[in-house]
Amino acid sequence: MNQNVTVYSTNTCPYCTMMKNFLSGQGIPFKEVNVQEDPVAARKLVETTGQMGVPQTEVNGQWVLGFDPNKVMELLNK
Repeated sequence: MNQNVTVYSTNTCPYCTMMKNFLSGQGIPFKEVNVQEDPVAARKLVETTGQMGVPQTEVNGQWVLGFDPNKVMELLNK
């Protein structure tokens, strides 16, 4: 199954680290976009989701706000 997972994060966000560690621990490949270092991506993220907080994780086009591993797994298993 082809999964498309992207984690939008910052350098100082502990929940971002938790999300990335969770995905790595589950063997789920993901792309990371650091919105602290990429203001264009940060602006696009807010325009897309209406949310400024991180982490925001896009799973196959669906959004998960914050550290919510159950929701991520639910979306991956669809």
